[in-house]
Amino acid sequence: MPLLRETDEADITGNIYIGGGETDAMRLIARTAKELQADYPRIRYHLYSGNGEDVSERLDKGLLDLGILVEPFDMKRYDFIQLPATDIWGVLMRKDSPLAEKEHIQPEDLWELPLLTSRQTMAQKELMAWLGRGREELHIVSTYNLIYNASLMVEEGLGYALSLDRLINTTGDSALCFRPLRPKLEVGLDIVWKKYQVFSPATAKFLERLQAKFPHA
Repeated sequence: MPLLRETDEADITGNIYIGGGETDAMRLIARTAKELQADYPRIRYHLYSGNGEDVSERLDKGLLDLGILVEPFDMKRYDFIQLPATDIWGVLMRKDSPLAEKEHIQPEDLWELPLLTSRQTMAQKELMAWLGRGREELHIVSTYNLIYNASLMVEEGLGYALSLDRLINTTGDSALCFRPLRPKLEVGLDIVWKKYQVFSPATAKFLERLQAKFPHA
């Protein structure tokens, strides 16, 4: 009987399509995938990286099974599990910048500086509210949807990127550093799926494992 059960489990195959913005919380998804792989080695994972609006659009079109979204988002459109993780907004800058001497960045520190900001609508609204200025009052030199390319522009001296923490390596020989905002601007993270979604056996098993891991997150 144990051998039959193992064979039945191994028969669960399929593809799981997961989308997400850049966040360290993807580690939680990766750990769950690794644990599930031990029982269901023939499941395959396909990752899509994009901002929240990109991920929502792909979810709505059925191109993704699950998405990781940074709050706030339109929760009425999805079922979701709140992940036991938060991200903190801050400023990515060169280590030789005068602002790098500060432990925290306040709104007035940025009012006259060249900024790179997220293209995501909800993130822009939160950041503009924190800055206490409208977009037309700021010196925004670039927008981005993924931070890696923006970090190269920061490294080359274009400006200061408003970014979530733990996305760019700022240790060792990196020319960059990250300083959190004050007042603190923190966001929650959720894994979401379309309401009334019919899942494949592989995705259903993955979601079942997530719900078991994070029942009260």
